[in-house]
Amino acid sequence: MTLSSLLFERVSAHIFILLVAVAGLTSFFTASFGAGGGVMLLGVMAQVLPPQLIIPLHGVVQLGSNAGRAGMSWRHIDWKLIGTFLPGALLGAFIGSFVLVSLPPAIMYLTIALFILYLCWGPKLPKMVLGSWGTLLAGGITTFITLFAGATGPLVAAFIKQIHADRFRTVATFATAMSLQHVLKIAVFEAAGFPLTTWLPLLVCMIISGAIGTWIGLRVLKRISDRYFHRFFNIVLTLMALRLIWQSIILLTA
Repeated sequence: MTLSSLLFERVSAHIFILLVAVAGLTSFFTASFGAGGGVMLLGVMAQVLPPQLIIPLHGVVQLGSNAGRAGMSWRHIDWKLIGTFLPGALLGAFIGSFVLVSLPPAIMYLTIALFILYLCWGPKLPKMVLGSWGTLLAGGITTFITLFAGATGPLVAAFIKQIHADRFRTVATFATAMSLQHVLKIAVFEAAGFPLTTWLPLLVCMIISGAIGTWIGLRVLKRISDRYFHRFFNIVLTLMALRLIWQSIILLTA
C-alpha cells in the first residue's frame, strides 16, 4: 500500500489537505483567543463529511488539540475546578449515550447549525452559579450537548472565564475540561460501534497540525487583536450554518 492510498483512502486529496490545514488554523485561533476554534472546525467538517461522521471525528481531533494545549500550559490549570467538573461530565455522557443513536442526519445538521448561530448572534449566556454545584451542572449539561451538537467549547469557556480573570489560567483550565469531555465523547461513540480506527491517517495528521497551531497560538496569546477577525469569523460561521439548515430542510422534505 502506497502512502498516497493510505492517506486518501477515506477522503480525496484536496479535502484531506483542507481538513489538516483547518485543524492547525483553528487550534491557533483557540490558543490565541481562548475559544471558538472548535466551532469553526465543526462548521468546516460539516461541509465536507457525511453527518454521521462529523461529531466523532471532530471529537478525536479536538481531544488532540485540547490535550496538547493543556500539556503546554499545565502550570496554570485549576485542578479543583476540574475535579468538580468531571463527575458532572461523566453523568452527562452516560445520559447522552441513550439518545445519541436516535438522532437522524437532518436533525444533526439542524442542531449544529442552530448551535453555531446561537454562539455567533445569540444573547450572552446568563451568569452561572460559580460554586461546586454550578461547576458540576456545567460539566453535565455541556457534555450531554456535545454528543450531538459537537462543539460546546464556547459554553465551557464562558463558564470558566467567569471564575478566572487570568487569560492563561482560563485557557489551560478550559483545555483540560474539554480534553475530559472529548475522551468521554469518544468512549460513547466507540461503544456505539463507530469505526474510528479506519480514519486514523486523517486524524493523526489533523492532530499534528493542531499541535503546531496550538504551539504558535500560545506564543501570541497576549499580542494579537481579535476585534476585526471576530466579525469575519462570525460571518463565515453564519454562512456555514445557513448551508447546514438548507441541507437539513432538503433531507426532511425528501
